[in-house]
Formats: sequence, C-alpha cells, structure tokens
Amino acid sequence: MIRKIITIDEEKCNGCGLCVDACHEGAIELIDGKAKLISDEYCDGFGDCLPQCPTNAITIIERESQPYNEELVKQKMAERKAKANPDSNPMPCGCPGTMAKAIERKQPAVTKKVEPKDEVNVKLQSELMQWPVQLKLINPDAAYLDNPHLLIAADCTAYAYANFHQDFIKDHITMIGCPKLDDNDYYVQKLTEIFSKHNPKSITVVRMEVPCCGGIVAAVKKAMLQSQTIVNYREVIITTTGEIRE
Repeated sequence: MIRKIITIDEEKCNGCGLCVDACHEGAIELIDGKAKLISDEYCDGFGDCLPQCPTNAITIIERESQPYNEELVKQKMAERKAKANPDSNPMPCGCPGTMAKAIERKQPAVTKKVEPKDEVNVKLQSELMQWPVQLKLINPDAAYLDNPHLLIAADCTAYAYANFHQDFIKDHITMIGCPKLDDNDYYVQKLTEIFSKHNPKSITVVRMEVPCCGGIVAAVKKAMLQSQTIVNYREVIITTTGEIRE
C-alpha cells in the first residue's frame, strides 16, 4: 500500500539520538552512529520525531510500504521494557551527551599554594550550570531555561579567552555554536522559540573579532525582534590574541 512514512537522510544525521526517544513506536534505532528506520510496520507516519531532529534529517514522504502494525509495536515495546534493568538509570536517548540536566554548583574549590617566589596557584572550578551546551542539542522546553541570564557564545571564544568561565559562564545558562559552520536560520528559529517561552532576564553574546562571527550576533538580534524580547543586552568581542576588544 502507498502511505505516509518517514525517511532519514543519513548524510544530514549527526547521530544525536533525539529521534529515537521521540518515536513512541520504537521505529528508529541508532545503527553505526546513524538513525535508521528499522521496519515500515513500526512507523505510524505521524512524524513525532521530526521536531526533535536538530539537522532536519527526517522528512515524511509517501511511498509503497507495509501497513502500520500496532500489535507488532505493542509486542516490541513490551519486549524492550522487559529487557530493561529496573536498577539502572537509562538515558533518555541513544547518546548520553544529549541528556538535559541542570548542574548545581557548590562553593568554588580554591586552593592556594605559596611557592618560594611567592607565586599563588589557584585551582578554579567549572561554572557551567547546565548540559548540553550546543545550541543544536538544547531542548527548547528544558526547565533550566526558565527566566535565565543567557550566554550565547561562538565556539572559539572559550578557547581564546582564558577566564571564560568566571567572566561569562558564571550564573548564566550557556549556549554555543559556530555561525560559520552551522545554519544561522536554524539559530534564529530556535532562539526565537526559547526567548518566547522562557522570558530571559538578560542576554550576553560573546563572539570573536573575525567577520564571519557576526552571524551569531545577527541571529540573536533577529530572534529578539521576532519574539519581541526586550531585556538587557550585552555584546562582547574577543580578539584572536585572547583579549576583550573595547
């Protein structure tokens, strides 16, 4: 029969596994690092997995396929549940790196050791408040996004600026991306959704001084306009030598 069913573009798939969790029928599995439709009979064609794909690798098409088999799906899900270890803490998807969570920070663990030359060595603690940090992987409905101070940074800034955690990440929800290598239209769409849903208290954008890095600034400003977000906005430019450009 000809019916609606999903198709997955393996070249676009980044193997994040978000679609695996979104599919309530168990029709998608990660195989060799790529999402695959394991059987036509498991796919109902409703496309619950589409909104979860950060790379738009999944689409719905019409083609000749086997009909959706609800009984087979129930059997598969029952078998999956029976195999699950009740004492384990399974990840919400195939990739542990995409599990959303807030991170509680204790007082910074600072140790000082005085050397013969009176130098002081300080051990700094990470200030990261949530996971994941990649904008593509962040769930727009994550609870940690409610009324945050947002830091939206180009990837390279944290490598270029030595005190990035203490000066920028501290007390902020962090989102990173590369405006040169990623899809800026996707950034605009996702940021607009996040701003609209979660009412940020402030937005800080950190970019490199190179021209291509201006894309992340443009994406944030366009998303602010589309979501009608009016908050304290700060923009910081980092030089390629690792300094803040005034």
